[in-house]
Amino acid sequence: MKYDLIDNTLFIKNRKNFMAQMKPKSLAVFNSNDTYPVSADSTLPFEQHRDIFYLSGVDQEESILVLFPDCPKEQYREILFLTETNDHIAVWEGEKLTKEKALATSGVKTVFWLQDLEKVFAELMTYADTVYVNTNEHYRQSVALETREDRFTKWWKAKYPAHSVAKSNPILQHLRSVKDSIELDLMQKACDITNKGFRRVLGFVKPGVWEYEIEAEYMHEFLRNRSKKFAYTPIIASGNSANVLHYIENKNQCNDGELILMDVGAEYANYASDMTRTIPVNGRFTDRQKDVYNAVLRVKEEATKMLVPGTMWEQYHVEVGKLMTSELLSLGLLDKADVQNENPDWPAYKKYFMHGTSHHIGLDTHDYGLLHEPMQANNVFTVEPGIYIPKEGFGIRLEDDLVIQENGAPVNLMGDIPITVEEIEDLMNK
Repeated sequence: MKYDLIDNTLFIKNRKNFMAQMKPKSLAVFNSNDTYPVSADSTLPFEQHRDIFYLSGVDQEESILVLFPDCPKEQYREILFLTETNDHIAVWEGEKLTKEKALATSGVKTVFWLQDLEKVFAELMTYADTVYVNTNEHYRQSVALETREDRFTKWWKAKYPAHSVAKSNPILQHLRSVKDSIELDLMQKACDITNKGFRRVLGFVKPGVWEYEIEAEYMHEFLRNRSKKFAYTPIIASGNSANVLHYIENKNQCNDGELILMDVGAEYANYASDMTRTIPVNGRFTDRQKDVYNAVLRVKEEATKMLVPGTMWEQYHVEVGKLMTSELLSLGLLDKADVQNENPDWPAYKKYFMHGTSHHIGLDTHDYGLLHEPMQANNVFTVEPGIYIPKEGFGIRLEDDLVIQENGAPVNLMGDIPITVEEIEDLMNK
């Protein structure tokens, strides 16, 4: 892995918190993701399942974590199953986790090779009444493929049909949404790398560059700072492409007078950052572009102040809608009749700002977190208002990552990433 070894006290604490919420005489199983084939002998780069990573720090394929806090055999209360490594694997694929390195990574003392899984699991099931299965219940999930978790669940249900079933996801939704200080440090590292990428791009952009060249500049800076990739597919959208919310082709040339909306973020140690900035291709905003830009920035600043413990996500978006409505009236994009006659289910401001303002971020860009529950300290949310004007050929979005505090204003993990018109113009024209 490109990242430094993470303090395993994080994973020890995460497992302890999870097990504290399990039913008596129950065990929970967490599987790695599959390595997905492309064709012939090609595969996509491996991405670890975030839940097993959260609970163990193990970042390796074909790994299984079993938690059984009530097991009468103390050594079986936490178990890792790993693919046995050997000299042949080390030569062809690189060294895998040994039992000693697995302990150092995770803090799990009992490590078996995968060939022992069925034998050990059979014994565990004689002590257990309930098995926690790890389903994906994120509000934006879209799972088209059968996962390794799915196959494992099918297997044990067929072999042990008398056991009860419980769900891991509700526990993880609560736990993963509240970040530990170690997690916040890792997220800060991801944001710092994003900062370096953005500053690099400010010195690179000029009329005639191509969107994919800008993408390459970010990737260069990310890799040289120990990020393995973008945290999500980057959006580098010049001109009217910025009005396509999920424009990812990044194929067009950037022309004098246009704006470029860049929604990018580095990952670090599987933790995501999520930044959006909008900059002028020629280094200077027009007066109209500047007016719209500053309107978006004001909404972002006011929305940020609402990220405090106790805020309800749904009501928060209602209040942000009011802020945006006021700005759109001032810009002449809406008039009073538009607002008076608006559909309550699709307010007038949605014509120019049609997406949500905030989402949880962490191990996933759209991270775990229950949106019907009040915000709490150490939740991390994005704030990303935007105004999109196809008739004028540009769209503007601004986005930072904020840590909610017990008292006071949230902490901006994006720190000193330039965001004001003056900062951006100064740096682009140095």
